[in-house]
Amino acid sequence: MASQFRPTSPHLSVWRFTLTMTLSILHRILGIGLYIGTLLFILWLGAAALGQDQLAAVNGFFGHWLIQAGLFIYTWTLFQHMAGGIKHFIWDTGAGFDPAAREMISVATLVFSALATLVCWALFVWF
Repeated sequence: MASQFRPTSPHLSVWRFTLTMTLSILHRILGIGLYIGTLLFILWLGAAALGQDQLAAVNGFFGHWLIQAGLFIYTWTLFQHMAGGIKHFIWDTGAGFDPAAREMISVATLVFSALATLVCWALFVWF
């Protein structure tokens, strides 16, 4: 039996990874990460509702440097995911599909999320 030629989907070796592709994948991963951070936020809210002793215990847990780093990443994740959603909203209007505009808006989401995270944490530390 002769093998029949069947077309295949383009493989990763055919496509060059672009910033837009990378951020699309990252957007999905960050969406999953937001669930974990939201569970920690719910833990904190629950402890605050239960009383001072429980809140102090949770705040002690959140005071660990490793958890602080995780909360910093969660903050960046929140802003990056939001910026990605705004980017998709802009694309839904039909704007920004040419290569230069795609790159510009992708870089803008990264810059916005980084600056918003730093400002948020600067306010958190100073106040």
